[in-house]
Amino acid sequence: MIATARSAGLRRSDDQAFATLVHQHAGHMLATARRLLRSEDDARDAVQEAFVSAARSIGSFAGGSKLSTWLHRIVVNAALMKLRSQRRRAEEPIDDLLPRFDAEGHHIAAPAAWEMPSDVLLERHETRAAVRRCIDRLPERYRTVLLLRYIEDLDTQETADHLAVTQNTVKIRLHRARQALRMLLERDRLRAGERVTAAA
Repeated sequence: MIATARSAGLRRSDDQAFATLVHQHAGHMLATARRLLRSEDDARDAVQEAFVSAARSIGSFAGGSKLSTWLHRIVVNAALMKLRSQRRRAEEPIDDLLPRFDAEGHHIAAPAAWEMPSDVLLERHETRAAVRRCIDRLPERYRTVLLLRYIEDLDTQETADHLAVTQNTVKIRLHRARQALRMLLERDRLRAGERVTAAA
């Protein structure tokens, strides 16, 4: 009932209703934008753009989902738009990071042996910063699918909706992104091992 009254106030362009909306949801929206953008200025810009977008489109909010869910979608879209507009100088071409096979279908080089899958690595505190640095080096289409699926915890359909692609495209990109991420992590791990050896 309260949420319905609040959205009705927003539709009437009630300043108090909008101030309440910002007060209650800005913190969560900023946290979401930070996870996706990694820059405080960009994250704050995305939240501001999201609130402007929410104010313009409140008439389309039918109340079928929670207001917080609707705002989450808007801020994710704002962050994705900002990501797409940025030039990523440190992006790694993905082809060199994927497994290669000979004419008979055998691995040319054995894939790195990891004791846990890449999605589990994302949950480990001690590796989270390294994993995120590697994710940031991926091309935008692969980076965003990883961020949406594993950082924002969206399902395949929600990810497809945000990216305006099919579920199958999400699955393919996610598979390739995980392979590339694994290779980047392995390269970083080897470099770190070489530095330790050189310093010994």
